[in-house]
Amino acid sequence: MKLAKRPFGKTGIEVSELVFGGGAVGGILIDADDDTKRQVIDKAMDAGINWIDTASSYGNGRSEEALGWLLREIEEDPYISTKFSIDTNKLTDLSGQIEASLTASLKRLQRDSVTLLQLHNPIGAETRGRLLGETQILRSGGILDSLERLREQGLISHFGITALGETPSVLKVIGSGRIASAQVYYNLLNPSAGLQLPQSWPAYDFSGILQACDEQGVAAMNIRVFSAGVIATDDRTGKEQPLTPGDTVESETEKAHKLFSVLGDKHGTRAQTAIRFALTEPRLACVVFGLAEIRHLDEAVAGAQQGALSQGALDEIEDIY
Repeated sequence: MKLAKRPFGKTGIEVSELVFGGGAVGGILIDADDDTKRQVIDKAMDAGINWIDTASSYGNGRSEEALGWLLREIEEDPYISTKFSIDTNKLTDLSGQIEASLTASLKRLQRDSVTLLQLHNPIGAETRGRLLGETQILRSGGILDSLERLREQGLISHFGITALGETPSVLKVIGSGRIASAQVYYNLLNPSAGLQLPQSWPAYDFSGILQACDEQGVAAMNIRVFSAGVIATDDRTGKEQPLTPGDTVESETEKAHKLFSVLGDKHGTRAQTAIRFALTEPRLACVVFGLAEIRHLDEAVAGAQQGALSQGALDEIEDIY
């Protein structure tokens, strides 16, 4: 049975509910041997996954390089998304930074264009550290104008953002109506982008992000569904790095234990329960998941094929919160 599909915002694309994540936390496209990479891509295509997500920073380009030769060996032509990061110490030539990053990505991917290019920096009211000020994105000659030119040149079909940083600023960019997608943080430990949480359950506040995406027809790509692996397992690799302010591996682990001490394996493995929980949210276009081993792909697909969690299960989770 092939994976179900959902509309990718207002782009007209139908995306598989699961998107293959080529990031460094799972790392299979970066760390595995070539035969394993071939097998996992073949199995993903066979399962009906039609989108692969990567970034220039994943493995310092090695994720993109692997996809470059892997995709030449298969008949399928999946949608490809990649990302760029802005050096916030060099804001005088935003367009040049984006073009240089995309040119390098396309070379590694061995492609003339990609389906989607997304800003990887978190967004805030002002620029500091990696945080990119909303003005740099929205102003004339800013990030969105530069991305629009790349779209007009046929180098990208769509563009979007990573919906991390300061939530009010993220909402402003989504509310501009100019982007096609947003990578949205959403998981069992912190579903605040779409669900109101009680104060007794500590979590960074992403309130309103899924509603804003829905109102603007922006495709919400669920990221960190496993919270860098903390939800899926108690085995630690050292790659677990919470993205949200105030969270640590220890605090995330504590919340995961509270949930699964009640939920157990009634809804599948911990990873499957996390995926099924995300799939209950209709405003998510897809769930981007990372994997370290081929069996993780089988596990994720089997979980998605079981479908969204029941209302009874959701009520039980809310009681835990």
